[in-house]
Amino acid sequence: MKAINLSDFACIQSLRHPLWGFRAILNPHSSILVTAMLVIVMSLSACGFQLRGQAAIPFQTVRVEAPGFSAFANDLERAIRSGTKARIVESRDQAEAVVQIVGESQEKHILSLSSGGKVREFELLYRVAYRVTDRAGVDLALPGEIVLRRDMTYDDTLVLAKESEELLLFRDMKTDAVQQLLRRLSVVKPAT
Repeated sequence: MKAINLSDFACIQSLRHPLWGFRAILNPHSSILVTAMLVIVMSLSACGFQLRGQAAIPFQTVRVEAPGFSAFANDLERAIRSGTKARIVESRDQAEAVVQIVGESQEKHILSLSSGGKVREFELLYRVAYRVTDRAGVDLALPGEIVLRRDMTYDDTLVLAKESEELLLFRDMKTDAVQQLLRRLSVVKPAT
C-alpha cells in the first residue's frame, strides 16, 4: 500500500474546499481570460451593438394575399401578428398595405455525382415572389423575389433520414424567407 504524501493530501483537501473554484479564477491565465471577456463585452455595449429584434412595419393594417392555400402566407401573417404592431385585416379596403404572394416554389437539383453515377449532393432552392401595394393596387415597392439555397449531402442507404433532412431544410428556408420579407417590409414607405 502506497503512503499518501502530505502535499498530495493538501491538494485533495483543496479540491473539497468551497473556495476552490474562486482560486481557479485567481489563476493568472484565467484572470487574463476573464479580463479579455470583460473588455469585449464592454466594448460591444459601448458601440451600440444590440441583437436584431423584430422588424417594425410602418403600416397599421396589412392584408396578405396568396393564390390558393399558402403555408408561407400563413406563416407571414403569424409573424406580423406576433412580432409587429400591425394588424392583419380581411379586406383590401381596410388595409394600408397589401402583400401579394405571387409565387412560391421548392426546387431540388443534383449538385454532384459519385464516380459510379450515384447522387452525392443536392441543391435545394426555395423561391418566393411578392408585391407590396396599397389598397388601390399601386406598388409601394418594386416587386421582389427571395431566393434561398441549401446544399444537402445524399446517401442511398439513409433514404428516410435524408427525406426528413430535406423537409427540415425547406422548413428552415421558409422561416428565413418570412424574416427576410418582414425586414423588406420595414423599409417600405407608406403611401401619402
